[in-house]
Amino acid sequence: MSETSEFDRLLTQLPLWLETSRKRAAEGKVASYIPELSKMPQSALGIAVLDANGRTASAGDCGIPFTMQSISKVFTLILALMDNGEAAVFDKVGMEPTGDNFNSMLKLELVRPGIPFNPLINAGAIAVSSLIAGADSEEKSSRILSFFRKLAGNPSLELDEDVYRSEAATANLNRSMAYLLKDNGVLEGGVDEVLDVYFRHCSIKVACADIARMALVLAFDGADPLTGESLIPRRYVQIAKTFMITCGMYNASGEFAIQVGLPAKSGVSGGILTLVPGRYGIGVVGPALNRKGNSIAGVHLMETLSREFDWSMF
Repeated sequence: MSETSEFDRLLTQLPLWLETSRKRAAEGKVASYIPELSKMPQSALGIAVLDANGRTASAGDCGIPFTMQSISKVFTLILALMDNGEAAVFDKVGMEPTGDNFNSMLKLELVRPGIPFNPLINAGAIAVSSLIAGADSEEKSSRILSFFRKLAGNPSLELDEDVYRSEAATANLNRSMAYLLKDNGVLEGGVDEVLDVYFRHCSIKVACADIARMALVLAFDGADPLTGESLIPRRYVQIAKTFMITCGMYNASGEFAIQVGLPAKSGVSGGILTLVPGRYGIGVVGPALNRKGNSIAGVHLMETLSREFDWSMF
C-alpha cells in the first residue's frame, strides 16, 4: 500500500476504529492517586496521526487537554543527555527494564550500586531531572518547557497549575525515593528542588497534536521534517527510542512490543506517545487505565492500527 493510500484510509477509517476501541474504556479506571487526574472523563478517547508533510488524521476527543506525566520522561532524558553526555547520565541511572512497578523503590536498596534501573521509572526520572542544567529549579523548569515547546511546535504550552499542586501535595512515595537517591549519592542538588522540576515537567499540559509533533521529531531521528531543523542528536533519539521499546509502557512493555511493535511512552493521565519510524508521529489520549497503568482504549486502538497497516518493527 502506498503512503498516500494508507493515509487516505487512515482519514476514512480512523473514526470507526476509534469508536470500537472507545468501548474498552468502560473496563478501565481513571487515575486517582493524583486527585486532580481523577477529573478526566473516563470515556474519552482521541488520536492524532501526523505525517512528514504536515497532514493530520485525527479522531475522537483529540482536542482535550491532558498532562504529559511520564511521557515527559523521554524528553527530559534527551535534554539531560544533551546537557551532560552519555557517560554522566548513565553514571546516575541504568539502562535495563526492572520488572517492577513504575513507582517501586525496591531495587534501589536490593541491587548495588543503588542507582535506578532506567530513566523511565519514577526513580530514574527523578535522577534525570537533577541533571538538567540550570542554576535553580525555576531555570531548569524553564529550559524544559522551552525545549518541549520547540519540539511540539507550540509556543503556548504551559504548566497545568492544578495538576502540579495536586501532584506535589500527594507525592510521598516520590519523596521517599528522592531521599533514598540522595542518600545513595545519586541525586544532584537538593531533594525539594529536584522534585519541583520533576513535578513541573510531568504537569505540562498538551493535546494529542502536540504529542504527535514531538513524536514526529523522534520518528525522523531528531530532525523536524516540517521545518527541516535538527533538534536532537540522532544518537540520543536512538537511546530514547530503545528505552521506549523496552520500558516505555510500564510492565506491559513486552506485550506492547509484541502486539504493536512500535516505540511508545505512556502516562497515567491516559496519554500515549508513539511513532512509526520515518513516517508518523502519533498522540493518543484515553484516561481510563488498565491494571498496568496504560490507557486501555488507547492501547487497543494502537493494536488495531498496527495490525491494519502492518506497522510493527519486528
